[in-house]
Amino acid sequence: MAMKPSNNIWIRRQQCPCGDWKCYIKYEGDDQASANSQFVKSETSSTSLPSEVVFTPYVGQIFKSDDEAFEYYSNFARKNGFSIRKARSTESQNLGIYRRDFVCYRSGFNQPRKKANVEHPRDRKSVRCGCDAKLYLTKEIVDGVTQWYVSQFSNVHNHELLEDDQVRLLPAYRKIQEADQERILLLSKAGFPVNRIVRVLETEKGVQPGQLPFIEKDVRNFVRTCKKTVQENDALLTEKRENDTLELLESCKALAERDPDFVYDFTMDPNDKVENIAWSYGNSVHAYSVFGDVVTFDTTYRSITYGLLLGVWFGIDNHGKAIFFGCVLLQDETSQSFAWALQTFVRFMRGRCPQTILTDIDSGLRDAITSELTNTKHVICLWHILSKLSSWFSLPLGPQYMDFKSQFDILCHLESIDDFEHQWRHLVAQFGLGSDKHIGLLYSYRASWPFSCIRGYFLARMMTSDFSKSLDMFFKRILSAQTCLQAFFDQVGVAASLANQSRENMQYMHIKTCMPIEEHAQSILTPYAFNVLQHEMVLSLQYEAREMANGSYLVRHYKKMDGGCLVIWMPEEEQIHCACKEFEHSGLLCRHSLRLLAVKNYFQLPDKYFPLRWRKESSSSLITMDDHNTQINSDEYSQAFHSLAATLLTESLVSKERFDYVHKELTGLLDHVRNMPVVEEVALNIAPNNIDES
Repeated sequence: MAMKPSNNIWIRRQQCPCGDWKCYIKYEGDDQASANSQFVKSETSSTSLPSEVVFTPYVGQIFKSDDEAFEYYSNFARKNGFSIRKARSTESQNLGIYRRDFVCYRSGFNQPRKKANVEHPRDRKSVRCGCDAKLYLTKEIVDGVTQWYVSQFSNVHNHELLEDDQVRLLPAYRKIQEADQERILLLSKAGFPVNRIVRVLETEKGVQPGQLPFIEKDVRNFVRTCKKTVQENDALLTEKRENDTLELLESCKALAERDPDFVYDFTMDPNDKVENIAWSYGNSVHAYSVFGDVVTFDTTYRSITYGLLLGVWFGIDNHGKAIFFGCVLLQDETSQSFAWALQTFVRFMRGRCPQTILTDIDSGLRDAITSELTNTKHVICLWHILSKLSSWFSLPLGPQYMDFKSQFDILCHLESIDDFEHQWRHLVAQFGLGSDKHIGLLYSYRASWPFSCIRGYFLARMMTSDFSKSLDMFFKRILSAQTCLQAFFDQVGVAASLANQSRENMQYMHIKTCMPIEEHAQSILTPYAFNVLQHEMVLSLQYEAREMANGSYLVRHYKKMDGGCLVIWMPEEEQIHCACKEFEHSGLLCRHSLRLLAVKNYFQLPDKYFPLRWRKESSSSLITMDDHNTQINSDEYSQAFHSLAATLLTESLVSKERFDYVHKELTGLLDHVRNMPVVEEVALNIAPNNIDES
């Protein structure tokens, strides 16, 4: 396998967070076998032919191409106990290659070769025995379309055909897939002999000895072929890494000279080579002032070409989309490197730490967060855990894995910590996982991933599938086979600009309940946030609020006789607290709180329950803040504009004439305001929600 140092190859991190270097993650959906099965099947079934019937070829059969014909004949051959090879081809000046001959692998006779000048030459026996089985193709052009037809076919063999368990061992069908090649090279580099490499692969794939789609000889030949190539490419890659990281650093310096808002930092190793490098853009820093309350630090990918770990900081904007905050490339995954990355990011963001940070499971990263972000809540993204379940438990549990996965999903969403602990013990005992190292790993992180433990942490709906898809879209834009880090740097800049641009085309959300609270919220929240709140409003109509002896309220569904949520209402401060902690979790009120406010005859939600991050005008609040941070009460400005805008909207919708007039005047007013001079000494500083000052 010849490596290609000219391409920058990005892969998911495969090293398991359990710390065992022999344990690696195979993500669901990464290959065809896992797409067809929820648990690991035998390699024989995953590499076998499609289940549909392959009919015997016949003279006159038409194919679109010669490759299609070869694949068809090869499938037929394997089903019938032999393999084929390409023999003669005939070419003309007008048609190019117009004839292809495919023959049985035992066709013809081996020509005698000159013996090598060695003391004991190897005397290999030939498998060729003059078999006459064949399929000849001829090309023709019909109505301007090229096609191939079978001109001759014979299925007469002069040798014994093989059974299915034997035919898979023919050289034509012994293939080492790319994922297995990487694993073999890793084990070989670690000093494993070939026979042990084969045993490890059989164990990891859950197949019986001798049932891999290749044999020990293939592994030995592959390792021998690769050794020289790997040694040569290691030297090339080392030189390429040094040159390209220096080029990346120069690009950062050049951009900083052109754009004073661009920020970057780097470290050098003891040999004065670039070690780690991080950067961010001016619009990302500005966006962080409003949407930096919760941050995802994604470290899923690494470059095997450069040996660099990619870390990207994301936020979630008021439309529920991923917004780019910063990027870092690290030489290793130690807690020291992660600590430097976090320090640099906070410095980029002018000393403001997020309230919550979401990451994958990683002990080094956890230690760095504990030391550098002391007041920040740490949450493990649930989708990172779920993506690892198959690698961890499909093999030891076998057919029980699907049942385990279903129960684990229920476990993740339990609301009570006591219920979680009880159900966890039951799950471990039921499936006999008491000594499993991955179960121990998950339990050691239990304060950071079950809903019962993180329900009070502010996540701003960052754990939704829509946000996860938004991240995937960003990575698809930047992770391709760029020829160098410079191209990657440019691609990140383009993708960051697309992710951070304002989303002006906001769809109109229709009223569903006709509640005054709903109409008021519609005028303030973005369609994304309003859609979430509106859903809770609709559901709140099915709940009853019953006052308790201590002045609190029990709010529960009208069909349920027990359960419900305890809601505390403090009228003097206009504060409402629900036991479900949805507002603390997402920044939007829950159905229980909305029901109680309706019972209390509220026609508008208190302004404090419309966080700036979910408002329509939050995008326009990305203003530059001076070093003195002059404080002006943002609530007074917000209330004044909200009241005026709501009244103006109501009056302008009475007739088209009114709407056209208001639209014309507002457009002119906006142009006038934009052209007004800015007094930098007195800048409005609208305090970002849910961001702790560090």
